[in-house]
Amino acid sequence: MSRAVLLFFTLAIWANAADIRLGIIGTDVSHVIHFTRILNNVNDPEHISGARVVAAYKSSSPDIESSRTRVEAFTAQLQKEYGVELVPDIETLCTKVDGVLIESGDGRVHLAQAKLVFAAHKPVFIDKPLASTIEDVRAIAKLAKEAGVPWFSSSGLRFGQLATTMKYSDAFGVDVWGPGPVEEHHHLELSWYAIHPIELLFTLMGPGCQEVTRTSGKGDTGSDVLVGRWKDGRVGTVRTLRPYGDYGVTVFRPKAVERSQPKVPFSYAPLAKQIVQFFETGKPPVPNEDTLEIYDFLDAAQRSKESGGKPVELRRN
Repeated sequence: MSRAVLLFFTLAIWANAADIRLGIIGTDVSHVIHFTRILNNVNDPEHISGARVVAAYKSSSPDIESSRTRVEAFTAQLQKEYGVELVPDIETLCTKVDGVLIESGDGRVHLAQAKLVFAAHKPVFIDKPLASTIEDVRAIAKLAKEAGVPWFSSSGLRFGQLATTMKYSDAFGVDVWGPGPVEEHHHLELSWYAIHPIELLFTLMGPGCQEVTRTSGKGDTGSDVLVGRWKDGRVGTVRTLRPYGDYGVTVFRPKAVERSQPKVPFSYAPLAKQIVQFFETGKPPVPNEDTLEIYDFLDAAQRSKESGGKPVELRRN
């Protein structure tokens, strides 16, 4: 049996008229492979039904090494393993799908890409980083509201095992740590990778942060320590590890201190499930206001660093 015939029969098995058709913008990050594998391959142990990736717009950023060096391999894998159609532009993509995943690794391009999706009135999931500046974050939210288009953005850690096992209603403080490498073209430095432990902190603490203090180490191995004060007096901290490190959590409760186990397994499937439900219902699993508060937190942390580590209040949208 030829490869072309085999691919035809494979796609025939995957295809389901009831499935939501999804399109991907940006093919330069590993998330495009993980999400497509989970949604399209019915034989995958983590398969989630209800949606499938049918089209993609190839894009990358030549001035970001991780983007330019991986885009060709990821694009080829989407085509060869999953039969995803490549399209010439975002406008064409939107005519072929019911919903869109903006997966470009470079947050600088997300606003321009999102504008085209909003104009087509397609619901959209915007992967991290939501944007590279707080101004772009706010512009995305404003344009989506004006167009009446549902959107959400989230780290996979929000729905993963670490968050779900360490969530306590009586927590009065939480310490979180995780990888925090930065990327020089992103003004919101912590949006590049530290968004993961920071979103984990907000998952466990909830919204309501008022003030952030950021102390930054020096050199490639220097970490950042962020201290957030919530309006009810609770305090949460994040330590970003550079260049990389494992994730972990300590939760302080009135009569106990809970510590996460080392190297808690991570899967993209819980986030993929939330993405499918979002496209089914049009309701974001994370309120947009909560996501905007996280980016206000990132903005305040950046301003704290620039002021020499002084406490800085969050600017509300």
